[in-house]
Amino acid sequence: MDSQDTQVLAAARRWAAAGHRFTLVTVARTWGSAPRPPGAWMVLRDDGQVQGSVSGGCIEDDLIRRAAAGEFTGSAPRLLRYGVTADEAHRFGLPCGGTLELVLEPAPDVALLEQLAQRIGTGQLVHRRVALATGVVSLEGGSAGDSQQWDGQTLVTLHGPAWRLLIIGAGQISRYLASMAQALGYRVYICDPRSEYADGWDVPGTERIAAMPDDAVTELGLDPRSAVVALTHDPKLDDLALLEALKSPAFYVGALGSQANNSKRRERLLQYFDLSPAQVDRLHGPVGLPIGSRTPPEIAVSILAEMTAIKNGQNLPSTATLSDPYACKLT
Repeated sequence: MDSQDTQVLAAARRWAAAGHRFTLVTVARTWGSAPRPPGAWMVLRDDGQVQGSVSGGCIEDDLIRRAAAGEFTGSAPRLLRYGVTADEAHRFGLPCGGTLELVLEPAPDVALLEQLAQRIGTGQLVHRRVALATGVVSLEGGSAGDSQQWDGQTLVTLHGPAWRLLIIGAGQISRYLASMAQALGYRVYICDPRSEYADGWDVPGTERIAAMPDDAVTELGLDPRSAVVALTHDPKLDDLALLEALKSPAFYVGALGSQANNSKRRERLLQYFDLSPAQVDRLHGPVGLPIGSRTPPEIAVSILAEMTAIKNGQNLPSTATLSDPYACKLT
């Protein structure tokens, strides 16, 4: 669940407390260049207010019109499809013949939404199951690696911090990176055995791991939805995390430092640790996209941009480098 979806859930709970009726709309499936991915959702209030998005504009306008006309009544979930024909795709602003299947819930169970919010708030992953034939909605425990399911009759969506990020080092860049990553739906962990850094860590919503970096990586049990970014500039700490992370199925492993220092790091990992050339080649270092970053927040942006591209399956140049103003600290 990304930050926009969290806002949707919060709005639904506020509106319910104020006595409003609302319809919950979830993207079940897409074809072509649909603007929003499966699992995206929105809530449409009885007076036309909207929170969230399923298309980015035109479909929302049509849903508002249909709701005002009294089309979404009752309590049973229903299926809507947009963009079946080229004319419809053009009418609703769907690019390249995109098609959306939407599941609408005209009267979602508010108690279940409250329970969902509480479970997400404690860091749990939750499956929300909607059966169109019976109208039954239920919550079940989820796990990292799960994905949305839709067979035309039952929609199972995954909610909570499905993506995880372990940051090694509690410095200034880490603070920006942690905050930004949470906005993108990551559950963020911080590990720094240096008390002078870790004792001042106060980024809300993050979790500290009181262990050495290699033990922290092992403790988390990294999976394909996990990322590790080493930012201490101390090879004694960063290398400990990397030697375990590069052997894991984590989708992204990166380390801060200049091009020269990252070359030395690769040599160390190959020479002194039980890592293969293929494993060392997985390292993103210098970490981040080359966007001319100089300040801590800019570097955090570049790191998350690269992580997002890798997560979304985009091919990036292998020679990309990041200008690092802090490289002089690493010898």
